[in-house]
Amino acid sequence: MSDTVDALVPFAPDRPKTRLSDALDTAERREFAGAMLSDVLAALRAADFSPRLLTTEATGRDVPETVDDRPLTEAVNAALADHDPSPESPLAVVMSDLALATPRAFARLRRDGDDAGDVVIAPGRGGGTNALLVRHPEFRVDYHGASYLDHLRVARRVGASVREVDSRRLATDIDERDDLTEVLLAGDGAARDWLRDAGFRLDAGDGRVSVERTRE
Repeated sequence: MSDTVDALVPFAPDRPKTRLSDALDTAERREFAGAMLSDVLAALRAADFSPRLLTTEATGRDVPETVDDRPLTEAVNAALADHDPSPESPLAVVMSDLALATPRAFARLRRDGDDAGDVVIAPGRGGGTNALLVRHPEFRVDYHGASYLDHLRVARRVGASVREVDSRRLATDIDERDDLTEVLLAGDGAARDWLRDAGFRLDAGDGRVSVERTRE
């Protein structure tokens, strides 16, 4: 394997985290999504990945990007077909809202060795797939519904071995207001700083930690 591993990071700046609409307005969601993306890109680079954005519109960021406004599954599968992954040239697919991700967590995804796995899956909470590393040329994604189970089935169908990465930091994608608690508790980057600057604080007043916003 080369020293760096290519990593595809899907990002939709035109549809910024709509499930956070009860906590953030549209402009704030766009800024916060951008902050989480910055954290993911920094952690990937520190773990010797070479990230590329798969974006629905050009972002102007200092990172290679491919603009593809098709649904996520179609766009990622087109990228997999173009890359033609193999043990010598794997391709990772990493979601852009993993605000807790660290270089150490991503290093577990790309681990080499006899048991490295043709397909490496980092499941998300609730049955999603937050990160993949693909070494098998026939593997394709399906992000509809419980994609973790779908990806296990696809791997079996094409005869690909699977390794799972059990990581809280890769399992925690930030979609809803309650998820902001995790960013303030365990984040250490642009997303946490953005929330603090926007007035969000931890609140343990009722015995259960949540977030409150001290100013709008």
